[in-house]
Amino acid sequence: MYNEQNTARLLPDVAVHAQPHLAGELDWVGMNEIEVPVHFDAGDGDVQRASARVGAFVNLRRPDKRGIHMSRLYLMVEQALSAQTLSAGMLRELLEGFLESHKELSDRACLSIRFEHLVRRPALRSGNSGWRAYPVCIEASLVGDRFLLEFGTEVVYSSTCPASAALARQLIQDQFARDFDADGPLDHAAVLAWLGSEKGIVATPHAQRSVARLRVRPAEGAAFDLIRLVDRVEQALGTPVQTAVKREDEQAFALANGGNLMFCEDAARRIQKALDADAGIGDFHVRVEHQESLHPHDAVAYASKGVEGGYAGKGCA
Repeated sequence: MYNEQNTARLLPDVAVHAQPHLAGELDWVGMNEIEVPVHFDAGDGDVQRASARVGAFVNLRRPDKRGIHMSRLYLMVEQALSAQTLSAGMLRELLEGFLESHKELSDRACLSIRFEHLVRRPALRSGNSGWRAYPVCIEASLVGDRFLLEFGTEVVYSSTCPASAALARQLIQDQFARDFDADGPLDHAAVLAWLGSEKGIVATPHAQRSVARLRVRPAEGAAFDLIRLVDRVEQALGTPVQTAVKREDEQAFALANGGNLMFCEDAARRIQKALDADAGIGDFHVRVEHQESLHPHDAVAYASKGVEGGYAGKGCA
């Protein structure tokens, strides 16, 4: 007679059967792009729910076993992330659960979570505001008793080339010399009108949308303080992209660009200095990319905290 218990007993599980001709240990096995909601506090106490993509993996150290129990990983991810706010403690418990459920197969576990977090940002002058979506990537791993956690985001900003600005100023000087007699008296009204005309800005420096990609290892006991991290970086750069923009905001943005001329090296050092001063950050890695308007290629610089055994010198990919 049919019943659920008999059906369950009859279901085959081919993963438990070894394949001697394919024996071997595997570094990581699991699932990627798991769709699940997450709850995230960016440091302002406002817990937002976001749609995330998750990767969940363990190693397979038994060469005589064909596979792992993927459904166990999926169910633990779904139950933990759907119900709890993301934190270091919760993620460590989740990875410990991965290993407990695979204690005869695995001794390493890792997890990656990617989503976007919305932050309201004020306009520069008008009193308006708008939303910025900051990408968040959280990666955690557990190897024995060693728990490693990092999170990352991106800051988009404007960068105006100092060399281009100097060349543009020289051309403006040349135009001024042609339009005004060096031996004659200068008429204040005429000069003021010239400065407000197209001749007064005969050349402009090139600027580009730029991106600072950040990876951070929080100090022990520190929370995922995304807003604090973003604020430090945007204030150091001085020219983050805007949301709501009226004419007075655009003018203030132009003024900020003129007061923050920077090569990619300058931007990387500004961020490095700002993050060095944050006691909540144990280590960091910064990749600054100026998406050039002059060239078809980008200008790129890297910086890190310089912690021994940390991000320093880890490559330029």
